[in-house]
Amino acid sequence: MASETSAKRIDMTTGPIGKRMISFAIPVFIGHLFQQLYNTADSIIVGNFVGKQALAAVASSGNLIFMMTGFFMGLCMGAGVIIGRYLGAKDYERMKKAIHTAVAFALCCGLTLSVLGLWLAPKLLVLMKTPENVLPLSITYFRIYFFGSFFSLTYNVCAGIMQAVGDSKNPLRFLIASSITNVVLDLLFVGVFRWGVSGAATATVISQMLSAVLGFRKLIRSEGYYQLHVREIGFDIGRLKEILRQGIPSGINNSIISIANVVVQSNINAFGDDAMAGCGSYAKVEGFIFLPIMALSMAITTFISQNLGAGNHEKALKGSRFGIICAVVSAETLGLILWLTCPWIIPLFNDDPAVVEIGVNQMRTEAFFYFLLAFAHAVSAVMRGAGRAKMPMYTMLLCWCLIRVAYVTVAVQFFPVINTVYWAYPLTWFLSCIIFLAYYLKGDWLHTYDYR
Repeated sequence: MASETSAKRIDMTTGPIGKRMISFAIPVFIGHLFQQLYNTADSIIVGNFVGKQALAAVASSGNLIFMMTGFFMGLCMGAGVIIGRYLGAKDYERMKKAIHTAVAFALCCGLTLSVLGLWLAPKLLVLMKTPENVLPLSITYFRIYFFGSFFSLTYNVCAGIMQAVGDSKNPLRFLIASSITNVVLDLLFVGVFRWGVSGAATATVISQMLSAVLGFRKLIRSEGYYQLHVREIGFDIGRLKEILRQGIPSGINNSIISIANVVVQSNINAFGDDAMAGCGSYAKVEGFIFLPIMALSMAITTFISQNLGAGNHEKALKGSRFGIICAVVSAETLGLILWLTCPWIIPLFNDDPAVVEIGVNQMRTEAFFYFLLAFAHAVSAVMRGAGRAKMPMYTMLLCWCLIRVAYVTVAVQFFPVINTVYWAYPLTWFLSCIIFLAYYLKGDWLHTYDYR
């Protein structure tokens, strides 16, 4: 049967640990690389064709966008953990119900997010002290962007389902198609039609729509236990409770991190449009550092959830060690490379000397500490896969939200220079890593979850 073949093809409970995790992570990495490239293309094209105010509006958008979308993305992550466990336990009936519940839930979340984004984004931009010469451009960009957030969530839940069952290649194909579409439309709308930030946002929405359609169609046409049937999309209360139990801590975790980063961004905004453009350019470059961390974190969560679902505790432990080491080494290697090359990379966005100086200074302040960021996210991925999503939530709340906000609020008063803001990240990464290391070594996460 096709379904049996499919089940064997996507099983991460058998075979060499390294080969399984790396073969899963590579397509995820390449897919997110293309996604980051088209996000970066927005900033490069806008910065060169329109100017640094438009660059400030687009490049500084990441924290606010993630604050609005992060909670809903976390809810979708909960679905992936549950689906992966059912697959590992070969409980295909519950897995099928979880898939259809996850899709129904994501569609509702997407509509909610579109409405909230259109309404809240302008108000939040004012609260973030966005300079008056940048504010109209930022409002235009956000309103168009959030109009398409429905498609973004739809794609993410489809990709999450495929990745949960071990299929990371199809999401890669869809992201490549979406990325190429976005860059072509950016050049057309911004470079040829001169639509400015509205053109960049429109290009992003269309490309997200394409990826959502491709992902949805793939699930419908799939053969095997994870095939999607449109008529069966709806809520199974038992599966919805499980998704929420896993997803709400991850959603809160994403939200509290992004809220803290919005506070940091507000302090950056207070230094003017040069600071917004320079730090925004750095943020786009830093996004490339996060790619291997994200890919390996997804591989870790999927590997841990499937193997604990199958009762393979020792294999789950070995897989967690392998994933953490790979994440730390890859992130730090890329960080050192960017530390050396950033004086040539930042000017790609805008060659204004003030903008370049700020971007380079932030890069050289944070680049040596990316191993801390990687370790924190890798251990978080282990805990999510083990059903312990509350642990990273509490740790991030303490270190990446409360302490980070307190540091920025107080330190800037005594040292009112933008370099003070940069140190908010390495310091809070370090504090969280101490907690994560202690909890990981405790080891009880291996034996405390029963999906039934």
